[in-house]
Amino acid sequence: LFIAIDDMRPEFNCYGKSYIKSPHVDSLASKGLLFERAYCQEPICNPSRASIMTGMRPEKNGVFHNNQYFRDTLPNVVTMSQHFINNGYNAAYAGKIYHRGGENDEGKSWNFKTLSPKIKKAKLIGGYATKENQEIFKKNKADLMKQYGKIPGGLLHGPAFEQADVADHDYPDGWTTLQAIETMKKMKAAGKPFFMAAGFKKPHLDFNAPKKYWDMYKREDIELAYQTKAPVGGATTGLHCSFELRTRHGIPKSGDIGPELSKTLLHAYYACASFVDAQVGMLLNSLQEQGLAENTIVVLWGDHGWHLGDMGVWGKATNYEIAARVPFIIHAPWMKSKGKKTKALVELMDIYPTLADLANLERPNHLQGKSLVPLMDNAELE
Repeated sequence: LFIAIDDMRPEFNCYGKSYIKSPHVDSLASKGLLFERAYCQEPICNPSRASIMTGMRPEKNGVFHNNQYFRDTLPNVVTMSQHFINNGYNAAYAGKIYHRGGENDEGKSWNFKTLSPKIKKAKLIGGYATKENQEIFKKNKADLMKQYGKIPGGLLHGPAFEQADVADHDYPDGWTTLQAIETMKKMKAAGKPFFMAAGFKKPHLDFNAPKKYWDMYKREDIELAYQTKAPVGGATTGLHCSFELRTRHGIPKSGDIGPELSKTLLHAYYACASFVDAQVGMLLNSLQEQGLAENTIVVLWGDHGWHLGDMGVWGKATNYEIAARVPFIIHAPWMKSKGKKTKALVELMDIYPTLADLANLERPNHLQGKSLVPLMDNAELE
């Protein structure tokens, strides 16, 4: 079970950060190995995910930007899930695993049809559940068409956040959870080992989450970033103007993001983190209910971090610690380092060789990462 979380800082409760409520990820960490110093290959979605799935650095797989597809440079590379397929597994995905790749490398990385639950799927507009935010999104779309005659890339958005009194599955991540559960049931019935990938889009912008997750936090308890200025003597190209956030409705296009808005954005981000945590809990509960927990490896990772006002930046795409360091937890039922934390320096590129070793598969020759199985046996290694 391969769980991806988008734009998540390593600040779940199990990472010692008490302000995010994450009981289900914490439970996974209590049974697995938590990596305290895990880093992505590049702090934006596509290069990070392409690196994870190919087991190669951007310099080798040729993916440095969000608009590239790794098979344009390496058409025959065997991806992680494809390697499992080649060794007798069924592989399926729900949600966001790749950022670019047809869109998810259909027919190569996946060979099993993703199923959906037998309930009605909510009709969102622009990712928004409330009528008010849907209208804002539609107006922005009309304005862009009037001004440019087309929709310029990256500019079509509504508000940066939303709390709506809706069910989890009315938003895409909740739907992804139900898809993954239904698909795992079918995979179990098929009688073959499986590789199930579930990719959650939150807490990526827009910070939209059901109201009950917003209600888990008190606004007065939320603290702003303590360092809001660029490091003295830091490289002028090391930071940016928070371009991803500023394209959203209601966000200043220049200047400071004020304290009241900053607190709302933090509240929204925390709500999204707890929303995703609940989805992880549903997946883990499904493994138990299906009798699969004692024979399933679970790996949870985030593709990169995110500045939440740190150094004056809102977003990723910097090479500072806050954007490059990620959450990363592995659990295998037979591992020795259960409930442990390791300070060993690791990369997300290490997941591919690690899972190959755990499943007793021969590693492809192109992999550049290192297997982390020794750490799973002895968390004290460095």
